[in-house]
Amino acid sequence: MRFILVGTGLMAQEHIRNLALVPETRIVALVDPEPSSITWARESLRASFGEEASKIPAYANVQSMLAATDADAVIVASPNYTHHDVLLPLLETDLHILCEKPLCTTIADATDIVIRTEARKGIFWVGMEYRFMPPVSRFIADVHNGATGTLRRLALHEHRFPFLNKVGDWNRFNRNTGGTMVEKCCHFFDLMTCIVQANPVSVFCSGSADVNHLDERYDGQVPDIIDNSYTIVDFDNGVRALLDLCMFAEGSEEQEKLVAIGDRAKLEVGIPSGVKILSPRVPAGEHKAITREIIEVRNDVLAAGNHHGATYFQLLAFLEAAAGRAPVQVTASDGLLAVKVGTAAEISAREKRMVRLSELEG
Repeated sequence: MRFILVGTGLMAQEHIRNLALVPETRIVALVDPEPSSITWARESLRASFGEEASKIPAYANVQSMLAATDADAVIVASPNYTHHDVLLPLLETDLHILCEKPLCTTIADATDIVIRTEARKGIFWVGMEYRFMPPVSRFIADVHNGATGTLRRLALHEHRFPFLNKVGDWNRFNRNTGGTMVEKCCHFFDLMTCIVQANPVSVFCSGSADVNHLDERYDGQVPDIIDNSYTIVDFDNGVRALLDLCMFAEGSEEQEKLVAIGDRAKLEVGIPSGVKILSPRVPAGEHKAITREIIEVRNDVLAAGNHHGATYFQLLAFLEAAAGRAPVQVTASDGLLAVKVGTAAEISAREKRMVRLSELEG
């Protein structure tokens, strides 16, 4: 399958390394208006595919690339605020599209993309790769197979490092990202919906910018992105879910932790340890039959990215869907819903109130 990369910055480097692990793929074009990013991509192509790959043609915009390129699929990894405009000409083709998260930075733009994806020949996939971390995939399967009994509570924790530096420092401002709760946390809101298998109805978020980037200035402006929060999402089946985010916790042993509790057991998994623990409920005083399992990931897959193998396994699933052998696992509608929940969380944090998803309709 012949791939185009639109956006050749940090996330695109990870896609290059993962495409190199799949022999039936190759990259045929690069699109990015920033020359330094194109240079970086060529260096990565040379390292991953060899000297010839570094000569792949590069274009400053999608329109000029489409006029000169034959391809099968495209990965959109450009800055968040460019997604809508970048996607418009791509959606007029039959290319299979994998668009990095978030789908768009606003509900209106994401809704427009959902409408435009209907009745296309090529598939459309939103890059919510956290679903595809092997320990997380096993955790999801266990919950869906009844390991916890009837699910009642879900908690997702991410304690990590601050946002990385991006070209032009675009990720320091809500106007470019949609806000941290959209940009970063759409992954977790998508995970919540995937695990709970119900519709989110309300969101309460307590969050603020307390530590990171406060001493930074960009044309005299101070970054305004949230760096820590607690978010509670209530679902229409009675399940409540919590997201605990802290982006000044670099020393954490586990960057991510997922905990599901039902009426029969508690299930948890950690990243990067891959340790999955099932703790059944037992009467007080009786022996607890706790089971532990380590979900391992191939070393070359781990080395190809910063998402515990998720980008690689997502790519394999995308290829299966593009070949018509499997369904699209993360649709444009899924991407829209994650943007809605993230937007509700941003509103909630600013206005210090619960926000119902119904407020965001229309």
